[in-house]
Amino acid sequence: MKQRYINLILILVLLAAVIWIDLPSTTKLPLVNKPIATVLGLDLRGGMQVILKAEIPEGTVVAPDALQVAKQILENRSSGLGVNEVQFQVAGSDRIVGEFPGLTNTEDVIAAIKQVGVLEFVDLGNNDWNFSQGQEIKTDFTLPNKTESVPVPPADGSQPAEPPVFHTIMTGNDLVSAVVDMPVPGTYQINFELTPNGSKIFGDYTKNNIGKILAIVLDNKIISAPRINSAITEGSGTIQGQFTYDEANALAVQLRYGSLPIPLSVEQIRIIGPTLGSDSLSKSLLAGLIGLILVAAFMIIFYRLPGVTAVFAIFIYAAITFALFRLIPVTLTLPGIAGLILSTGSALDANILIFERLKEELRNGRTLFQAIDLGWKRAWPSIRDSNIATLITSLILFWFGSSFGASFVKGFAITLALGVLVSLFSAIVVTRTFLAIALDLIKHPENHLKWFGI
Repeated sequence: MKQRYINLILILVLLAAVIWIDLPSTTKLPLVNKPIATVLGLDLRGGMQVILKAEIPEGTVVAPDALQVAKQILENRSSGLGVNEVQFQVAGSDRIVGEFPGLTNTEDVIAAIKQVGVLEFVDLGNNDWNFSQGQEIKTDFTLPNKTESVPVPPADGSQPAEPPVFHTIMTGNDLVSAVVDMPVPGTYQINFELTPNGSKIFGDYTKNNIGKILAIVLDNKIISAPRINSAITEGSGTIQGQFTYDEANALAVQLRYGSLPIPLSVEQIRIIGPTLGSDSLSKSLLAGLIGLILVAAFMIIFYRLPGVTAVFAIFIYAAITFALFRLIPVTLTLPGIAGLILSTGSALDANILIFERLKEELRNGRTLFQAIDLGWKRAWPSIRDSNIATLITSLILFWFGSSFGASFVKGFAITLALGVLVSLFSAIVVTRTFLAIALDLIKHPENHLKWFGI
């Protein structure tokens, strides 16, 4: 069997696979169970964009990767809360941009994910200060001079000059897991397990402090202050309080994924209406369809049979590219669609270069098969160089978008780069295979040079 027919079979198998992936009903890839979905960005789907600013106190030394760590924790917390398709990006040196497609009322989610989430187990002794749930206290966890003693209020009942500082027994870093439990209908608590080191610290402390108060403190606020009734040596415990399910789940998520390395505040919230997004998408698709029809008409009128093969190749290119977008997945935005259309132009440009070379070889007296081979070989350097330049530009745009939190720029760069790579395959393999097979099917193709625009 000739190589061109082997290529055709492979192309048809690939086409069948990508059409199946492109179908809206396809949601998972068999065997690997990978989800398949078309992910729309804020400008197409609507939603909310939130800019979080790092609140770094003067004189505080922050690790260089603190924002990246915070970004990862925010993503993990969002997933834990069941909020899907959320994207966070580091923007500049002190901001994180969060995008919530399809959501416009995310105040509770934002409050849960941006909370620093520092959990402390604090020794209150006999609670002589009469602290209660919700009150703020100071601990020695972040202070340089730690103290093992429990502060005592003044005997005369007056207020001390400085707020008392209490000793932190251990922190949330000693937790292995935290899950929500409902021991009684309508009552929620968080069950936690400790690391071996945390189990030893917790066991020794509770054994030596039976009858005392151990406060469970989150971001300097007391959420629970139980009395120690017996030694707890099994390495697990519960956090009880007046929680709703959402509050208990948010706290469990914070404890599971750790505390933020830096405090964050909401600097800006921008809501994009879904009506605007839907309108933008429909108009973009219509514009793209009209453009493809006009280009297809030009290719067929000007290049005849090669133009027909190029049009088929372009549709295969579009199917493969969209399948990749669903598999990766790539978030589609308006700039991303612009990048896709631009890469379609690159695919057509490659075909035009090849066809012009083919016509030159035919005018120089070459046979059709010779003209096809020479046309591809002589057009390849120009195609290669132009596409490499486009890929380099895409990399620069992607770096720019990543550095400054410009998700739309990243979307444009990704779709442009993927489109260029697929367009190379389309022009070099698909169009050439279709054209060679068309020549096989035509009797005496040399007598039909007008079909090739000659």
